[in-house]
Amino acid sequence: MRSILLLSGLTLFTATACLAQKQKKSDTIFFEDFNGPKLDRTKWNVEVTGNTVNDEQQAYIDSSSVLYFVHGKAAEGAKNGALVIKAIYHPGYTSKENKKYDFLSGRINGQHKMEFTYGTFSARMKITSGAGLWPAFWALGNGEWPDCGEIDMMETVGDSSWISNALHGPKYFGNTPLAYRYFLPKHQTVDQWHIYSVDWTPDKLVFKTDGVVTYTVTKAMVEKYGRWAFDNRKFIILNFALGGGYPGGVNKITKPYYGISQATVDKIKAGKAKVLVDWVLVTKNK
Repeated sequence: MRSILLLSGLTLFTATACLAQKQKKSDTIFFEDFNGPKLDRTKWNVEVTGNTVNDEQQAYIDSSSVLYFVHGKAAEGAKNGALVIKAIYHPGYTSKENKKYDFLSGRINGQHKMEFTYGTFSARMKITSGAGLWPAFWALGNGEWPDCGEIDMMETVGDSSWISNALHGPKYFGNTPLAYRYFLPKHQTVDQWHIYSVDWTPDKLVFKTDGVVTYTVTKAMVEKYGRWAFDNRKFIILNFALGGGYPGGVNKITKPYYGISQATVDKIKAGKAKVLVDWVLVTKNK
């Protein structure tokens, strides 16, 4: 069994490396390799918690304790280094809104710095699994949500076997009908490196994992529910949420925290809950 798993991991690594090389030869609009030594603030904004949404249990902070770069062995296979978004246990943290949190994490976005209309958005990521860990690679338009349109290229709520793709917009948001749960092939988990992407055109969005189509949504499908909200500029978001409505709705956990299991709390306390991002790439449609 161990030899099968090793072979599977090697095959996956080779496949993702070849896919990345192929993508980089495309018509690149934006490429971020996260090779440090620190986050490029001309490309990225670091969000600090204001009003927490979805009953999430973390506060977002601007700190090297939750957002930092790693290289070499610490990059766990990311050749030129990687961005780490780490969840940490910090009981009693008080935000500027005077709300208390027991967990801290990170969220970055490209709003007003790197915004795009159409193209392929991709990221190579390696994610810790655990009930209630809720990382995402997604995109938003400017303006009020959900009218601005949201594209979720990858979300997971702690189950290592699957990720989800989704769209949110006017009259199709929250528990949106435009969502799909993709189960990874046998012997693969979210804890391994994968390339998550969406091909976005004026009338269709095609979601992929490691180049394999997972979900396709057309303009006609969207307009059965509401206005097509995907003809405006979008900015990329990378974040690591903890608990809240989506994880809680899936795992039904209410204690010790809404949507977060005790095993996951222990993992966070041990410093083992993190997301590694090797790179983010945006290319033109061919």
